[in-house]
Amino acid sequence: MSRGAPEQDIDENGLRVGPPGHAAAGVKGVLVSLQRSWEQMGLTRTVRTLPLLNQRAGFDCPGCAWPDPREAEGDKRKLAEFCENGAKAVAEEATTRRVGPEFFARHPVAELAEKTDYWLGQQGRLTQPVILRDGDSHYRPIGWGEAFEVIAAGLRGLASPDEAAFYTSGRTSNEAAFLYQLLVRSFGTNNLPDCSNMCHESSGSALTETIGIGKGSVSLSDVEHADLVLVVGQNPGTNHPRMLSSLEKVKQRGGRIIAVNPLPETGLMRFKNPQNVRGVVGDGTQLADEFAQIRIGGDLALFKALNALVLKAGAVDQEFIDAHAHGFDEFAAQAREVDWEATAEATGLDREQIERIAEMLISSQRTVACWAMGLTQQKQGVATIREIVNLLLLRGMIGKPGAGVCPVRGHSNVQGDRTMGIWEKMPEQFLAALEREFGVPVPREHGLDTVDTIRAMQAGRVKAFVGMGGNFVSATPDTDATIRALRGCELTVQVSTKLNRSHVVPGRTALILPTLGRTERDAQGTGEQFVTVEDSMSVVHASRGRLAPASEHLLSEVAIICRLARELLGPDHPVRWESFERDYDVVRDHIAQVVPGCEDYNRRVREPDGFVLPHPPRDSRTFPTATGKANFTVNVPEPIRVPAGRLLLQTMRSHDQYNTTIYGLSDRYRGIEDGRRVVLVNGEDIAELGFAAGDLVNVISEWTAPDGSVEERRAERFRIVAYPTARGCAAAYYPEANPLVPLNSVAEKSNTPVSKAVVIRLERA
Repeated sequence: MSRGAPEQDIDENGLRVGPPGHAAAGVKGVLVSLQRSWEQMGLTRTVRTLPLLNQRAGFDCPGCAWPDPREAEGDKRKLAEFCENGAKAVAEEATTRRVGPEFFARHPVAELAEKTDYWLGQQGRLTQPVILRDGDSHYRPIGWGEAFEVIAAGLRGLASPDEAAFYTSGRTSNEAAFLYQLLVRSFGTNNLPDCSNMCHESSGSALTETIGIGKGSVSLSDVEHADLVLVVGQNPGTNHPRMLSSLEKVKQRGGRIIAVNPLPETGLMRFKNPQNVRGVVGDGTQLADEFAQIRIGGDLALFKALNALVLKAGAVDQEFIDAHAHGFDEFAAQAREVDWEATAEATGLDREQIERIAEMLISSQRTVACWAMGLTQQKQGVATIREIVNLLLLRGMIGKPGAGVCPVRGHSNVQGDRTMGIWEKMPEQFLAALEREFGVPVPREHGLDTVDTIRAMQAGRVKAFVGMGGNFVSATPDTDATIRALRGCELTVQVSTKLNRSHVVPGRTALILPTLGRTERDAQGTGEQFVTVEDSMSVVHASRGRLAPASEHLLSEVAIICRLARELLGPDHPVRWESFERDYDVVRDHIAQVVPGCEDYNRRVREPDGFVLPHPPRDSRTFPTATGKANFTVNVPEPIRVPAGRLLLQTMRSHDQYNTTIYGLSDRYRGIEDGRRVVLVNGEDIAELGFAAGDLVNVISEWTAPDGSVEERRAERFRIVAYPTARGCAAAYYPEANPLVPLNSVAEKSNTPVSKAVVIRLERA
């Protein structure tokens, strides 16, 4: 057992439920983050590491993609420019715990597969490449050279390059992402599923169609100087805690905030900023001026009603619409009338509150709309985001200071990965530029996204899986189906920093390749290197690791990609992979020639705060859509039918996790300690269903397939927790609840798993 790692799992029998925390962050958050850092890193390492987090000369947080303050926008960075969960993320990566060959010798894969995700993650950093050969029970050490030979032989042995899928996590740097897609396309496939497919793919689909670019249109300064900020389907207190500081500035400058969410999250209500006096000794800052506790899936109906009220009041920016928008008449013809009875049923909100929100929108001269997974992981997620864009277009809130769209990305470089070409459907302009730059032909046929990759593995059409970071098994829906699909592969390869669930779901031959973390020094042939990332607001900046690597056997992601490319593509391949590994500036010189907006990349990224990528709607009210204008769209809400005795479930994170990484077993904002297999249900619903808080239940999801058949999935032994969710709604943590999400239940257009509207019933365990 690694030093300091938990000796055993903590199950639901240790669960404690108390009153939810009353304010996000505060002194408690500081103390918790420091305690976790000391436990994982020790005092000296903590003192050396945390002051470098999100600083110009330091490293980018491996957690969320919320932007750093920029002097060009009149703001300065704090001495402690990080949040509680950012400190936890660093502690997880910079831990002194180690997982080496002796660990794998003690633990057969079958035993590890029985452990919880929390236990696996707490064992520490991976130190050497290992392989699980066909028929073996344990991972065993393997040299890097032999590892690349095994992988290359497995990939070359496929009948077609399209029998392989190459997954990417949002923590991969721009340099690694660019080289990874170049390797994959040089190999001959566009099968590049990534974590975006499961989160903001709906945002990209909706925004590309309506404004011509699938990214947010605001800067950090825009958010902080807005008159009104909508926070929809998002819990900043847990998932993007540094956003709370920006929302606090909105309030201090006289702005207002509307929170739309099925759960009354602490971070949406009040914020105690530990970096000022009020956050230490006062009550903090009340954030939400209006809390709309919406039913799951009711967001489209809400925004359709709001648009009708704006139209009725005549509060439209006709000058903007005439000059910059297309499709207004068709939109307005269907948008003016509202079925208020159907709206109330879908949203759970009364007309008075919706009209009050509409008045706030009408009186605002600068409005920003923020959203996250609560919208994107709905069946009508794309339509809902399009309807939000309709609202902003009506009011002329695109391309002006203090206004615009703000999809809040949940992983540190997930947006940068897409910019660098990690997408199964990259446009012709990018692919043609790639061919011109490197002299290699690249495929044009669209590849597989995440859901379609799992389907293809199930059908035997994909036989090799390579994961560049991430935890594919725990991130994806329909866990049992995903596990069967991966185990059916001939070859699985995981590039990782720490042990996770995907490592214990091997293909016939499986390899784990350990890599450097964001916090670690990256020394190559020409000296120490830095990498670059892109945040949620299109700012590209440098990240420099400062700690000694966890093991002398680690390679950087760039080095892993380059060495695999040399082995797979052969010495005569026209791309000079050796030069990329020696000097990352060479990679960036090529990025500058291929990726739009990255001209003069090496110079600009060395500016103190990096540089901002172009965004035509933001910069010049230019909309690169098919019509050449911003597009109004027609979106019709489809009611979600929930049979009697059932609830509508959403999956969510606890406060003590980030994406699939579980830092601990405390969700203090919700009053839950020492347990994760919980289902949060409104107290009135608990009584109506014949249960009591604390009961142990099995959760069964019911999904009606297109042919009318009903499929059931089970997740067993969950403890009921009484929580003030919207009536008829429930919530549970992922990945524990992921087995309930059907693989084929996906958002229209984006193919994103519908994790936010799962019909369930409860039965006694």
